[in-house]
Amino acid sequence: MLKILSKSILFKGFNEDVIDNMISKINYKISHFSKGEIIALEGDDIRGIGIILDGTIEVQKGYPSGKVISVNRIGIGGIFGEVIIFSNLKHYPSNIISFTSSKVMFIPKEDILKLCSLSEGFLTRFMTLLSNKILMLNKKLKEVSYGTIREKLADFILDQYKSQENFKITLKQKRNEMAEHFGVTRPSLSRELIKMKEEGLIDFEKNVIIIKDLEKIEEVLY
Repeated sequence: MLKILSKSILFKGFNEDVIDNMISKINYKISHFSKGEIIALEGDDIRGIGIILDGTIEVQKGYPSGKVISVNRIGIGGIFGEVIIFSNLKHYPSNIISFTSSKVMFIPKEDILKLCSLSEGFLTRFMTLLSNKILMLNKKLKEVSYGTIREKLADFILDQYKSQENFKITLKQKRNEMAEHFGVTRPSLSRELIKMKEEGLIDFEKNVIIIKDLEKIEEVLY
């Protein structure tokens, strides 16, 4: 457990002895979940921040129509609940599901405050975590503002081009996972990719998208 915590943003840079000493001063709970098991439903009371010690969890948003969108998947060392734990919101805003069998460490609000008071380094890391999440949420809002699949794809391709610094973009997600991320069906996503290929904007093969006309892709958004 200490090795995993040392790779989490909240404890990264601390040696394992320091981490062991820190968590010995707080009340935390470790819970095990099987694949597909509900960790928390939208509206449930917040249990504290969760640190993934094993497996992967998925944050989902459900709608009255029955449609469910995958908002995010979080793997080992990842964290959830850090933004809402200090907000006026006392309940989870989304469903949290164990995507694989998983193990989660829950730290209550009071003990997060205690760790912040015990260690300036922990406080700094926690503030960094919150800042990163705000930036990610701003990015999500930008994605939601795009009304068409082509706009969503163009934004995604440009973002990956910047991060990978290559006209050949290696996809980490499968086609159906991309569709879920965009909130569209897989056939609709595939049709738009084919159209963009036919128009000379991109080419693609397996898990790689090849940018053929960067300027035209940028024009989709502006």
